[in-house]
Amino acid sequence: MRTNAISAGIILLSFFIGIVSYSYMPDMMPMHWNAQGEIDGYMGKLWGLFMSPMISLGLFALFLVIPKLDPRRSNLESFKEYYQGIILVIVGFLFYVYILTILSAIGYKFNMVQAMSISFAVLFYYIGIVLKKTKSNFFVGIKTPWTLSDEKVWEKTHDLGGKLFKISGIIAFFGALFKEVAIFLMIIPIIVASIFIYIYSYLEYAKIHKGK
Repeated sequence: MRTNAISAGIILLSFFIGIVSYSYMPDMMPMHWNAQGEIDGYMGKLWGLFMSPMISLGLFALFLVIPKLDPRRSNLESFKEYYQGIILVIVGFLFYVYILTILSAIGYKFNMVQAMSISFAVLFYYIGIVLKKTKSNFFVGIKTPWTLSDEKVWEKTHDLGGKLFKISGIIAFFGALFKEVAIFLMIIPIIVASIFIYIYSYLEYAKIHKGK
């Protein structure tokens, strides 16, 4: 519950920042960046300041409801601390992006993709930690037809997935050091890892159920 309280506090802080900074923002705020980290899209400051906090609030509410909807809710309960950690990391991720957006709007110069590499690194690495702790459920984890059908396949897939997401997080971190390739260091490893994990779950299921 303490973790959820911190998440709620971050969301309230983002609304407070939006209210306080509203009069200081330009009428149009930067809201989209290209692959080189340069601004290429703008939004009115009302939405620019309050869209992210509202998204965070909506996701927070959704994450609180999910355990009540999952038919395998007892499995979710078994890694409750890590589940709440996911909420905190996602809310923190969105808050970090929110602060970067505000800084950009008031004139600070930085490469957005390079700055985002750090947050993606943390997000991927923590997901890697969580994947190794998850038990079979319908909302959190690597949900393929084969992991949902076999507990052993779930365990083996999530064990491998946890390692690959951690590696993807470490690689993404280097985007903060090499802005020219930052976008590739964030995207390519996680795409390759996701495809490999999906195929792996099928192969493991086929191996376990061969001849049945």
